[in-house]
Amino acid sequence: MVDLTFLGDALFHVIETWQKSLVVEKDASPHTVLNYGHDLQDFLTFLQDFRGEGILSPTALGNLTPQEVRSFLATRLTRGVGARSNARALSALRMFYRFLHQRYGIENSALDALKSPRLSTILPRPLSEEDASALTTSAPQENAEVWMDRRDRCLLTLLYGAGLRLSEALFLNLEDVVPVRAQLRLMGKGRKERLVPLLPEVQKAIEDWAHLHPQKENPKAPLFLGARGARLAPGVAQRQVRRLRAQLCLPDHTTPHSLRHSYATHLLASGGELRTIQELLGHASVSTTQRYTEVETSQLKAVYEKAHPSALAKKKVSL
Repeated sequence: MVDLTFLGDALFHVIETWQKSLVVEKDASPHTVLNYGHDLQDFLTFLQDFRGEGILSPTALGNLTPQEVRSFLATRLTRGVGARSNARALSALRMFYRFLHQRYGIENSALDALKSPRLSTILPRPLSEEDASALTTSAPQENAEVWMDRRDRCLLTLLYGAGLRLSEALFLNLEDVVPVRAQLRLMGKGRKERLVPLLPEVQKAIEDWAHLHPQKENPKAPLFLGARGARLAPGVAQRQVRRLRAQLCLPDHTTPHSLRHSYATHLLASGGELRTIQELLGHASVSTTQRYTEVETSQLKAVYEKAHPSALAKKKVSL
């Protein structure tokens, strides 16, 4: 939770209740709650300075004007905050004000008069098949314990071979692996359960790791453990990928999530059906999955421009 005690007891209690409701009622992830908390903290700090008032009260928020929100967003832009982050902040404010209305009867229409910033479409950035393979089959880290090396290989193989989000993989328990059916049972975004088929290589990576798992007798144990026996933290996995990226001279966009992008893009390039890929990735809307068709098209265009006779002729002329 973000520290908002500087706002005074009354408003702090309201915000704390809102943040808890995001988890309980909206099933928001800790990451989302933290980001929304930072956005709200930023906004309320701005509002105090903008109005020149002391401690804000919950009822004072009912007097919000469109101009105050525009000034807040403009101030963030001058600080170098991008349109995407501003759109998220606006979304956080709308959710907060809906909560104020529903829970406390505080009405305000200032946010209804504003449009979200236009966002350019950011295409996923997959790795090449060679780079993805290098990442998942890299040599063990020097002086690393064998079980940690197996764990890391299993995790990276799972991200690339099953297209999981890092948060989904780290939330798995041993009992979620169904070897008889070669499936994983996982809880995705929106608390939606889905079954993910496992390729033989992914199954083998899980089996190799399971043999060395320090808590393998406990089906409720996390599939991926940290050094102290607790569930592996995302930061540890991200650091490992950064280390491998430097060691293997991989592209700057090499992250755990780039393996998920690579899974989808490589499936599509191999003739995978869009609807099937949507289900495998756990996307609620096929429009989210369609971004990968744009990646595939842009890659084909790059190959075409590189290999087409007219492009080759230009190279000869430049020589």
